Amino acid sequence: MLSIGSVRHQRLRPAEHVFSYGVFTLMLPLRTLGDSGLGSRLCARNRFNLLSFYDNDHGDGKTPLLPWIDTLLRDEGIEDADGEIWLQTFPRVLGYVFNPVSFWFCHRRDGTLRAIVCEVNNTFGERHCYLLDTGGTLRWGQQLSASKVFHVSPFCAVEGSYRFRFMRTLQAQGADQVERVVARIEYHDADGPLLLTSVCGDLQTLSDWRAANAFLRHPLMSFGVIARIHWQALRLFIKRVPFFSKPMPPQKALSR
Repeated sequence: MLSIGSVRHQRLRPAEHVFSYGVFTLMLPLRTLGDSGLGSRLCARNRFNLLSFYDNDHGDGKTPLLPWIDTLLRDEGIEDADGEIWLQTFPRVLGYVFNPVSFWFCHRRDGTLRAIVCEVNNTFGERHCYLLDTGGTLRWGQQLSASKVFHVSPFCAVEGSYRFRFMRTLQAQGADQVERVVARIEYHDADGPLLLTSVCGDLQTLSDWRAANAFLRHPLMSFGVIARIHWQALRLFIKRVPFFSKPMPPQKALSR
């Protein structure tokens, strides 16, 4: 599946800062896929193409994806996420990608949502996973939280917490209904909400035409992600937003 939409980011203080960009992501059913390709001549798996998905861009970069996520969940006491694993992530565009965040939606065999793993990368080449787990079934739209332990932006200290909300809804689009996916992430420090971020998009079945259309709408998306990160950092520097040096990375690659 392809999700065509946008990412929006708002900083509330000490200077307000807002931006929004068009993006597209892949939504991949990992158990259904197994080792097979993605069903499009323009979107390949583990090889160069207009768009591509490489397994080693995720997890520990070595272990096959399903054994990696299943082991991670079992090590955290989650034994019943034995249904579909949907991975939402940015694809490589012309061989390049930077994934600020990817989402692993882990279901039970009966289709209920059991846990979510948020896989975060920073520009220093480091990766950390936040496990969102309440011990039971997760509901779409439910607020979930995790303490911040991983350095992402030099304009935010490694403290406070994240609040997550994930939604999947059907929306009318002419005579059809389109499924819309939304991920909202708020970052709170000791003074309350600081950053409000969302990634949203309409789901479409992946095809050659839709892969080409996504590329033509956002031909340099992957290169743009990293360029925009540095551009927005420059704008924050000009606004004299406080700068925080990079601390040592967390010893554990996973946190709740």
